Amino acid sequence: MSPIKVGFVGLSKSGWAATILAPTLAKNDKYSLVAVSTTSQESAEASAAKQKETSGHTVKAYSGDTSHIANDPDVDFVAVAVKSHLHREALMPAIEAGKDFFIEWPAGKNLKETKEFAEAAHAKGLRTMVGLQGRHGAVKEIIESGTIGRVLSTSIIALAPRELRYWGPEVSEKNLSTAIAGEGTSMSEIAIGHQLDVFTYILGDFASVSATTAIMYPTANIIGDDGTTVKTIENTSADHVAFTSILKSGAVASLSWRGGYPSKGRQQFVWEIDGETGAIRMTDDQVASAFVHIRDPKLYLNGELVEVTGGGLATNIAARWEEFAKGSKGDYATIDDAVRIRSVIEAIGLSSREGRRVTL
Repeated sequence: MSPIKVGFVGLSKSGWAATILAPTLAKNDKYSLVAVSTTSQESAEASAAKQKETSGHTVKAYSGDTSHIANDPDVDFVAVAVKSHLHREALMPAIEAGKDFFIEWPAGKNLKETKEFAEAAHAKGLRTMVGLQGRHGAVKEIIESGTIGRVLSTSIIALAPRELRYWGPEVSEKNLSTAIAGEGTSMSEIAIGHQLDVFTYILGDFASVSATTAIMYPTANIIGDDGTTVKTIENTSADHVAFTSILKSGAVASLSWRGGYPSKGRQQFVWEIDGETGAIRMTDDQVASAFVHIRDPKLYLNGELVEVTGGGLATNIAARWEEFAKGSKGDYATIDDAVRIRSVIEAIGLSSREGRRVTL
């Protein structure tokens, strides 16, 4: 079977797409990167030249409106990895052109926009993939084997540490949008969103949520690349999020995220899953361990460490590319999963604002 010919939107010479997404894709012979699109022709040509060195074949360079790369007859599949508030203008031309696509998480800036993507993709009969890459097969296999019996409860305590400069009293200049509500980059949308996909993949969907969110750090120093404060702004995006839930399985769940604390002396991540006959515990104190799509925490079954091969960010992403290439049999997150996770995030926000439990 011939490789899937990929046009990549947002693939500059550096950044997330260039350092993680494209390299893992390039190592899979089921794909061939044939075109790139960036904001300027200069950066597009530089990116295309870099990708040519890696692939050994010519890569087309497009800039500006993504309809150019989307309507290229040599492109089968469009990958989009730009800032979240630009997702709509980058992705819709690909959908309109009838191209299967990858869209980085969070797919849409909000639930409404994400549903729009899903409806448009379904109308065209497209295959879709969303950048939710932290699914843990080992834990799912333990639960499905019946080793710990029926799951009765689960709890997560997670930290977005100050050193990452996302949510809290220090925010890096490149992450400025994370301090501003409505930009699609809140703690609930990014950190918790990734975790919710892993959570529901393992334990199933939520039936209801009751949430509390708070801004414990009302201002943030915006830190430049040189480590100095560029300016101080008001934080309008919550840095603490906690909620309880009943899952559709009947299990009780409790999740708590907090941001802005220094890492030293703090447990980064603890996830416990209690069954009738046993228990699973995932934990780690490495910085950013709570970001389960990036890190693989230590896994314990009934107190005994379970050795899990592979894992890590690049491995997780490479696995999703491989799964998508399998077609309908593949195990990967789709735009429908994005709508599902966005619906939970929306319910968390609504519950916090109105002080009530929200049914999903």
